[in-house]
Amino acid sequence: MNIKPVAAFEPPYYTVVFTSVRADAPEGYDETAQRMDELVQEVPGFLGQESARTPGGLGITIGYFRDAESIAAWKRNMEHRTAQGRGRAEWYDSYSVHVAKVERSYGFVRD
Repeated sequence: MNIKPVAAFEPPYYTVVFTSVRADAPEGYDETAQRMDELVQEVPGFLGQESARTPGGLGITIGYFRDAESIAAWKRNMEHRTAQGRGRAEWYDSYSVHVAKVERSYGFVRD
């Protein structure tokens, strides 16, 4: 398996950090999460995303977007909005969303 972080982009760009704790046995979650991963890639200005979950259940997904309008377009997507509603009703015990403008970005890759 080839695991890599999302590459550094030329700033400015934006990140959306979604941190969550899932409820027990969230039926339909995995299928919807996979669909959201596919759907967000269709948003003009979407640059990539990274996700991780701790053994204790804390999840973090970071989405990278070229501009604030790209984030707004993703937020307006009706299928995404439906998934958000289901998340509040069924899948999450808690979550937070943080949006930030990236002003500096760099990376390293070993040859």
